[in-house]
Amino acid sequence: MAADFRRVIVATSGGKDSTLALAALLASGLTVAGLLCTMTEGFQRISMHGVRQELMVAQAAALGLPLHTVWIPQGCTNVIYEERMAAAVAALAEDGCDAVAFGDLFLEDVRAYREQRMAGSGLATLFPLWGEDTTELAGRFIAEGYEAVLVTVDPTQIPPKLAGRAYDHRLLADLPEGADPCGENGEFHTFVCNGPLFSAALPIERGEVVERDGFVFADLTLSGHHATT
Repeated sequence: MAADFRRVIVATSGGKDSTLALAALLASGLTVAGLLCTMTEGFQRISMHGVRQELMVAQAAALGLPLHTVWIPQGCTNVIYEERMAAAVAALAEDGCDAVAFGDLFLEDVRAYREQRMAGSGLATLFPLWGEDTTELAGRFIAEGYEAVLVTVDPTQIPPKLAGRAYDHRLLADLPEGADPCGENGEFHTFVCNGPLFSAALPIERGEVVERDGFVFADLTLSGHHATT
């Protein structure tokens, strides 16, 4: 990982891979200037994983980093998504950032897409976890004391009943044969609520589990916060 970047932004959806990417950047001595996420207008949730805005804000605060949010419309097209993300990246470059880091692990097409979209933006792309063994990575996440919950499950790949479960050794043991322990093939997505980088654990409460658009979502809220959507 190049050490001459001045200010790095970490793209995140609140999950374990982006959290470990953040940890790797900090361990290498790089300066992380903030977190970048996309949320859907009207829902105030992470666009793909359904995590509420207040959870992302609380997570960023616990990590001591500013949260940069890119708002996209419901039913967003690729064209609109890329336009709004390009505008956000341009603003970050203007603010002195020189790289965006992603938590991708081994999907070559995803990495190529990110590199293509960032080309000419003035920001480099970093992949701190690229090529790491996902079984080892999952074990390290748990061993280092991070805590996360499965917020999205693809029921065609793993049992829907795993939605809302804590990401721990028991969860890993319950994954079907062939499922990636980090969910890199889209089997599941997580939200991290505690760990070594956190100033305090997030007081989350598990809500209802619903199936929508072919995925199973476990709703999370902050204790004491009224669920509005």
